[in-house]
Amino acid sequence: MKIKNLQLKNNVILAPMAGVTDKAMRLITKPYGPALMYTEMVSGKGLFYKNKKTSDLLETDPSEKPVATQLFGHEPEILAEIAENALEYGAEIIDINMGCPAPKITGNGDGSALCKNPELAGRIIQAVVKAVDVPVTVKIRKGWNDDLVNAVEMAKIAEECGAAAVTVHGRTREQFYSGKADLDIIKAVKDALSIPVIGNGDIVDEESAKHMLDYTGCDGIMIGRGAQGNPWIFQRILHFLKTGEKLPLPSAEMRADKMEEHLRLLVKFKGDYRGIQEARKHMSWYIKGAKGGARLREVINKASTFDEMMEVINLLRDCEV
Repeated sequence: MKIKNLQLKNNVILAPMAGVTDKAMRLITKPYGPALMYTEMVSGKGLFYKNKKTSDLLETDPSEKPVATQLFGHEPEILAEIAENALEYGAEIIDINMGCPAPKITGNGDGSALCKNPELAGRIIQAVVKAVDVPVTVKIRKGWNDDLVNAVEMAKIAEECGAAAVTVHGRTREQFYSGKADLDIIKAVKDALSIPVIGNGDIVDEESAKHMLDYTGCDGIMIGRGAQGNPWIFQRILHFLKTGEKLPLPSAEMRADKMEEHLRLLVKFKGDYRGIQEARKHMSWYIKGAKGGARLREVINKASTFDEMMEVINLLRDCEV
């Protein structure tokens, strides 16, 4: 898969997820083969006003490459300026978020709220494309609600304004993550554009990945929630798409080892307190489906030190998956 001048080794991508796809998760995920990984969603205004917490989100490791930085905001001039700054952190793609459904984002006119203002969306894309010499991509949703379904219109504007690729999540903003992703709207966008289209939504295993590609004809797939506590999903999907065969599920021992590696990276990058706090959600995702998972989750939510979290990880080694 190729996005403008950037040749990717395959077409399976890790989605940007706020509070999830930090450097620790990206380093955990990279060995399993995603062609491209995204930073967490980064505030344009936060970078513009040099907020340290915001700029920390842009830090990458050379081993992660290629990495895309996703920015959100609604002021073309500010987004253009901070897109230039983002390149200093190693971003090889600038992605503009026009799909986040969170009220604190849409309430400011950002994220999926931009589907209600296509003219402004176009000006933002034009400004960022003009400001940087790397590919600019855009992530959109099906629309705002059932009365405003305009993904095709938004995608055409993105292409006309210079975007190198478009990712479509097949749900409206009103749906958030409920119901099923609409693959027909992704297919409609693919049929309308000449630039690459990436399908997103409900890709949780090998079959759903293949179905997305086959049904919509999209050029690539983006995996979000399906990768939480499950970095193996990329390896499994890539193997299945190539051979038609499924790899064995990771054992409890493999899950525990990956949990420990992830925990150590979180503590290394964020310190003991914050690292442990953020590890709780990741650890809960890793044990999904394990026998005795509910009991382990209770222990995870009470753990406040590295040693206590390691006790949970060691308990997982004795569980069945």
